[in-house]
Amino acid sequence: MPNSIVNIERIKPGQGKATPNRSLERGIAVLRAFRAGSSMLGNSEIAERTGLSRSTVSRLTQSLIETGMLEYVPQFRAYRLGVPILGMAHAMRDGSQILRVAVPRMAEVAMRHKINVGLAVAEGDEMIYLESFRYNRRQSLRTVVSGQRIPMALTSLGRAHLATLSPEAFSTMMRVMADKNRGRGWGALRREIDAAVCSVHEKGYCVASWQPQVVAMATPMRFDEYAVHVLNVSVSTQQDAGAVEEALAKPLMELAAAIQARMVRGE
Repeated sequence: MPNSIVNIERIKPGQGKATPNRSLERGIAVLRAFRAGSSMLGNSEIAERTGLSRSTVSRLTQSLIETGMLEYVPQFRAYRLGVPILGMAHAMRDGSQILRVAVPRMAEVAMRHKINVGLAVAEGDEMIYLESFRYNRRQSLRTVVSGQRIPMALTSLGRAHLATLSPEAFSTMMRVMADKNRGRGWGALRREIDAAVCSVHEKGYCVASWQPQVVAMATPMRFDEYAVHVLNVSVSTQQDAGAVEEALAKPLMELAAAIQARMVRGE
């Protein structure tokens, strides 16, 4: 399904009045078609993922090759992302004051409590990790590669983000998710999402366990001039979610408060 939901909550009053540049939007859609595990794509695959015609895709990929954003691999008759994309990603990370403030504190909390700590933002109906420290039993940390995507509907990160949406944006996202999860137990999943949203409104965080023996908690953080960032902690455990919540709610919320306080002070 084409990714038709893009940063719904980031459109501010007064924005969106200029006529959209359809060619630019379509070119960006082509770039978004590339995901981890899909390092090379042909015209047919790009067309299927974007909903664009093959002739349109062919014109766009040629322009993207000329600008260096895509590279063509003749032996596979396919494209892969160009090096400038990585440079843009580095510039994004380097320019984020939130990451400068959050990363050292996330690492410290992960080591002190022997837990995983992550930070993500929404993109469409997925969450993208900006940083994630994964504690392991060898008393060391490893990081999940920045840019890794996870489903919004299933995860504590995603559900915490959903709790920040306006009623209109939330309803739109629920329709998108219902279409994607039709016949996959959407009714039960929607109830879990609604419960998580209520939890964020009441407690400031939500709990989810979408992977076997992994319990995660997440809380949204709002900053001026930035999209909503969502902070989470998780552990691999055989304990139930209630026990994990009791143990980790305080570290999660204290970490979020520390990051937000330092952002307010401009550190």
